[in-house]
Amino acid sequence: MLNFARPFVADSGWHLLNMTEGVTDLSKKIYDLHMMVFWVCAVIALIVYGVMVIALVKFRRSNGAKADTKMVHSTKAEILWTAAPTIILIAMAIPAARVLIDIEDTRGTQMTLKVTGYQWKWQYEYLDEGFSFFSTLSPQSNEARQLQSGIDPSGVKNYLLDVDNEVVVPTGTKVRLLLTAQDVIHAWWIPAFGMKKDAIPGFVNEMWFKVDTDKPGTYRGQCVELCGRDHGFMPIVVRAVSMDEYKAWAAERKVALAPPAAEPEPAAPAADPNAPATASVAAPVARG
Repeated sequence: MLNFARPFVADSGWHLLNMTEGVTDLSKKIYDLHMMVFWVCAVIALIVYGVMVIALVKFRRSNGAKADTKMVHSTKAEILWTAAPTIILIAMAIPAARVLIDIEDTRGTQMTLKVTGYQWKWQYEYLDEGFSFFSTLSPQSNEARQLQSGIDPSGVKNYLLDVDNEVVVPTGTKVRLLLTAQDVIHAWWIPAFGMKKDAIPGFVNEMWFKVDTDKPGTYRGQCVELCGRDHGFMPIVVRAVSMDEYKAWAAERKVALAPPAAEPEPAAPAADPNAPATASVAAPVARG
């Protein structure tokens, strides 16, 4: 399994059997909800399988037990095994609904990015800063992926998970994404953020994330909607930095992406005051 929050390394261990916690507010809430449901299911399984094992051992034929061939109806038992799951589901639905509401709550966002999916690249528009750029697969990965390129992909750093222009966001800031597409359906996904959203032509989806202040770093993801031939070659890279670093980066991008200033037109030559005056001669008027 790949760890998208760090460079291209193969990770292993028992901890990979479970969902990772992530680095955003939402990812932690989703993780906590997952663990709560997991332990509820574990307790239910322990009770059910425990009763089953006890019944198999205690009422086995070799111990002299005889099968009861009569169907015994118990109103109390039916009420119990109907009410208990209902109560459990309601108890789990309440925190699940809270998390779902938080996922869709974009109020109080401090920064807005418009993300447009293309075949096969992403365009990012910093609406608050007034600039935009395209982000495509890095030249090194693009060259290595070509048939008969002669390049060993294992020697390319972050193979297929690196871009030429990475997205930069400040940590501790609630960032809203406006997701759409120009041609076909794409999907924007970074595992460490815990969120995935489709980018649909003619439609704008919303999602948000807030990277923890103490979790700066580079986080990688991919388009996870089958969008065509090069679907596997449009990665997503987000670099989370401090607010001061972000402001410095944004200022540099504004200068780099600013259109070149138009050259002023040459001024008309000034009239020579010593030059002799010229009189205009009127054309003769034809008389009939």
